[in-house]
Amino acid sequence: MICILLVAGHGTVLETQIKNDVTGLYGQLTGVPKALLPGIGGKKILDFWWETVNTRQLFSEVYLVTNADKYKHYERWATANDFPVENVVNDGSTTLEGRLGAVADLELAIHSRKLQDDIMVIAGDMLCADQNFDIAQVLSFFRSKPGELAIYYELEEGEKSSSRGIVEVCPETHRISRFLEKPQDGVTALRLASVVFYCLRKATLPYLSDFLTLQPQAQDRTFGRFWEWIINEQKLPVFGMKLPTGFQLIGQVGLSDYTKWLAHYSAQQQQCPAKPITCRSYARVGLMGNPSDGFNGKTIAMTISNFWAEVTLMESQTLVLLPHPLNDPTEFGSLQDLYCISRKEGSVYLGGLRLLQATCKKFYQFCSKQGIALTKQNFTLKYDTNIPRQVVMSATLKCLMKFYNITESDLPKPTRANFILNVETDELFITAGLQDRVVQVYEGLVYMDFSKQLMDEQGYGDYIPMDMSSLPPFWLAYLSDPSDSGRIHSNVRQRWLNGEAEVVEAMKSFAALTDQARVALQGMDWSRLAQLMDENFALRRSVYTEDCLGPGNLKMVQLARQFGSAAKLPGSGGAVVGLCLDQVRLVRLILSRLKQDCVSYFGHFILIVPYKWLIDAQAINCNSVI
Repeated sequence: MICILLVAGHGTVLETQIKNDVTGLYGQLTGVPKALLPGIGGKKILDFWWETVNTRQLFSEVYLVTNADKYKHYERWATANDFPVENVVNDGSTTLEGRLGAVADLELAIHSRKLQDDIMVIAGDMLCADQNFDIAQVLSFFRSKPGELAIYYELEEGEKSSSRGIVEVCPETHRISRFLEKPQDGVTALRLASVVFYCLRKATLPYLSDFLTLQPQAQDRTFGRFWEWIINEQKLPVFGMKLPTGFQLIGQVGLSDYTKWLAHYSAQQQQCPAKPITCRSYARVGLMGNPSDGFNGKTIAMTISNFWAEVTLMESQTLVLLPHPLNDPTEFGSLQDLYCISRKEGSVYLGGLRLLQATCKKFYQFCSKQGIALTKQNFTLKYDTNIPRQVVMSATLKCLMKFYNITESDLPKPTRANFILNVETDELFITAGLQDRVVQVYEGLVYMDFSKQLMDEQGYGDYIPMDMSSLPPFWLAYLSDPSDSGRIHSNVRQRWLNGEAEVVEAMKSFAALTDQARVALQGMDWSRLAQLMDENFALRRSVYTEDCLGPGNLKMVQLARQFGSAAKLPGSGGAVVGLCLDQVRLVRLILSRLKQDCVSYFGHFILIVPYKWLIDAQAINCNSVI
């Protein structure tokens, strides 16, 4: 790969305004080529690009194309910055009117130096908001695609699409389907702007000559026109890669625009290192349809704020994953202490660090595959949780998205849920369903349809947030040592894959119950909802069998029924969620324990109680309390 930096523009507007500035603030910049003007952090604009591409492992040669008017400036710059002077190409132009045009300058460098390789071309007079993006990631993405590569970014507020080349990018293939060079206002709502930062294959270089033949005027020999021709007319495959940062060409801008964007980008840099980023993801309660989410069924679930996993990300010199003092023990009082902890909490073998590491790995892999170049910034991650550790992955992803400025359009919510599930199933081989990840991403009360047709056609289901403002007072009781999700599913999945009629029909019935529950929730028919919750549990009990569900789960449901409450498993086991329409006995019995225990609430509706309260309540004379 060969890199060519283009700095042959004449930039008469900016140069003239600097020369005529009456404030005296810019007198020292009179006559300075625009690529050698101060950039972010006081560094020359060209210095940044030279440091970025000055890597022998990535580029065999780097060339600089300038004009005759500024050639001596760049020759001196080359000498001072260990740039090979013989690689500075002079295009011979001395005025704006006599310019060759950007595409012609690139063609000149290729032919005059007889270059026979893939080419990366960058405008050397381009301000870049983020000084840390990874050029190696750009090359890796280019080599993974069967075509050319154009870098783009999302326009900031206030930037007009009419001043940029605008691209339309397929979100699945990342191929640019349309290129609009400085479209008039109102022509497009697209906000993805191409910049002079491209990779061209050796086989495509002859198209440069063909284009120049068609465009005899220098003002038409721009890269914007070239890509319009290549993409819209020649239909060559050109792919787009997004950099989560801003760019500003200062070729024909005035002094006010140059100083405005320099100040704007410099202010962004001064905010680094950023403040710590802390994100939480919450536990979920499956109200209906579970566990059919893993079987092309339908479910309704909601998040609860009492139980959460929290991740904090802090910028640091190296990437560090901090172990949790309880979940990732590395010190023990004695060999006997290690034995006892390991015997009681076997899951400490796995810990939470693997969840952080797997999420980070898959995040980098995802961004590379999706054409999103990340900045070269390191961080330290730490976590805390009062629920099963898998939820840490959702919170970690939130932190990474904020840290690397990954937007909702880069990683939409449905894709986010799939991402987290893939970390679990493909990377860590944890048995899991999509419901949990969807509701943790969307939060609140969510209806989810995982039908095979939807999953096959769009890669995700239909996820519809529902109103929580009028929910009835559900309650949740839990065991101190909940069952493991992977065990509770037993052999049902294999039976389903084998097409066993009982299991297939059961999953369809779960989906039907969910649709009925959605209607009941929307109509506030709590009696019907309670009935459906009981039916959901009965169906699960028949398919999974009592041996699989376990005595603890069965006992909790049995006790709830004794107090006239509907009840079902909200997840894979270890807890029950209930709805008691005539709550007098149950609620008063539970509240009678307030002097000795504590109660917590989530939202305005759901009472969280330890399972032992139900045991205590069973032993009390109900009539005397009521």
